[in-house]
Amino acid sequence: MLPRFLAAIDPESGTARLSEEEARHLSQVLRLRAGDEIAVFDGSGLEFVARVEQIARGGALVRLLDPRTPAPEPAVRLTLAQAALKGEKMDDVVRDATMMGVSAIEPLVTEHTAAHLKPGRAPERWRRIAIASVKQCGRAVVPNVGDGTSLHDWLARDRSAERILLVEPSSPVAGHPASTLGSTRPASATILIGPEGGWSVAEIESAVAAGYVPITLGRRTLRADAVPIVALGLLLYLWGDL
Repeated sequence: MLPRFLAAIDPESGTARLSEEEARHLSQVLRLRAGDEIAVFDGSGLEFVARVEQIARGGALVRLLDPRTPAPEPAVRLTLAQAALKGEKMDDVVRDATMMGVSAIEPLVTEHTAAHLKPGRAPERWRRIAIASVKQCGRAVVPNVGDGTSLHDWLARDRSAERILLVEPSSPVAGHPASTLGSTRPASATILIGPEGGWSVAEIESAVAAGYVPITLGRRTLRADAVPIVALGLLLYLWGDL
């Protein structure tokens, strides 16, 4: 497999430029040199086989050779609105959600959020993790990782066609089984997932008032960091989009 790099692609000139960070990974970590072939993608869906032409302190220049077909994107534009989790758990969520094909990840601050996240202060590390996951899974689209927002603000601005609120088996508001979502694929969907401490009653009521359908994944309580990949896989399966 060719090593893959995020790059600014210019099809008209037949070239692409790697950032300083990507060029450093190319030359210092993978020990690639001028003349070696790699794959480059632009983060928006374009991908090419390319040849390294020049490596400099501030980046690298490559020559585009042939278009390349990346892994297909889901037909449903999926947004994961995830209450921020503690430590490396959120890193894992960003990595796995990217691998599953989400278009966007919005970290949320909720009543029971234990992670130290303030609105607008999501760490740049999460964006780098998303890029690394794209490289590994074969996508050519890098999902947008939001800066972090409050649940209240998110509910006010979400306009997805399908809005799903995941609730625990012990939730005071009963969740519908996922099968009730049916097999009709919406154009877009948001899946709203809570923190380690779960949702408050007021948060559930606000989400339902905003058009979210409460859904449960079954009778067992899953780890907070395991819920996103299980839920995303189930939704893609129900919509015939795996």
